[in-house]
Amino acid sequence: MSRPTGRVLTLLELLQSGGIRTVAELADRLGVEGRTVRRYVDQLIDLDVPVESVRGRYGGYRLAPGYRLPPLMLSDDEALAVLLGLVTGRRAGLTTTEHTANETASAKIRRVLPKHIARRLDTLLETLAFTDQPGELEHPDAGLLLTIADAVRHRRPVSIRYTDRDGRRSERTLHAYGIVAHAGRWYVTGKDPQIGEDRTFRLDRIAAARALPGSFETPVGPDPAQRVLSGFVTAEYRHEVILRIHGTVEQIRAHLPASVASLEEHEPAAGQDPAAGRWLRVELRAQRLDWLPRILAALDRPFVIERPDELRDLVIALADRLTSCARQA
Repeated sequence: MSRPTGRVLTLLELLQSGGIRTVAELADRLGVEGRTVRRYVDQLIDLDVPVESVRGRYGGYRLAPGYRLPPLMLSDDEALAVLLGLVTGRRAGLTTTEHTANETASAKIRRVLPKHIARRLDTLLETLAFTDQPGELEHPDAGLLLTIADAVRHRRPVSIRYTDRDGRRSERTLHAYGIVAHAGRWYVTGKDPQIGEDRTFRLDRIAAARALPGSFETPVGPDPAQRVLSGFVTAEYRHEVILRIHGTVEQIRAHLPASVASLEEHEPAAGQDPAAGRWLRVELRAQRLDWLPRILAALDRPFVIERPDELRDLVIALADRLTSCARQA
């Protein structure tokens, strides 16, 4: 690419950042004289890029809305962020445009990505998993995401600086098994070798990550998405809730998803007719109980509260309020 052509494209990138750019500012950024800036602007206009001239003391040039999208100048991080959004949106079922448009947009960006960025993106996509509750994903830090993805792909330990939900900061080593998108957030799951247990960390709470020497073996067992969901269900909270609910898995999961509660078949008591109906044992942990009575009411299925007694009292109180309201004229 010749230097004048490169400067014209740099001019377009500067204008795309928004606002009015003075001739003096553009000349300084491009390292040329004012008359050369005007010539570059004329070249953009010849290419149907809608550049407007603004007169006055604070005048200069700006981009105006055109009948077609002008060529985009993206940095490596910006291109990676756009492509990651297209790919993860499609895999999580979040795209609202036609599938073909998503594919062609992804292909166009991939063609112009530098090879080292394209390789890192492929590594990231190999390590990604999605639960059945994708949600609208937040924007992750691209550098952090790529560093952890590389550690997952090559089975290298990674050191992370983490802040937990109580604001406590720590630095720890992680044998990362995978990156998971769930309910609008990004998570990394793996083993903490210092305590010998599996852990799940929110990506937005990781301040920094760096790969460490060595390697590890990924254990046989649940996939990363299932590990994340299991971690939510077994997390330490104030209350342990055990219920028996008469209904199907689909009926219960519509209100208590896998990230909230675990289900298992409830064995009928001695002498009880197994054909009387299907009961499922439901276990979950919660910091508060005030939301559960409304969920049980919405289920509209027979249920038994095994524990805690506090939940039974809350359900009775809700039933009394509903009965009182229903009896009012």
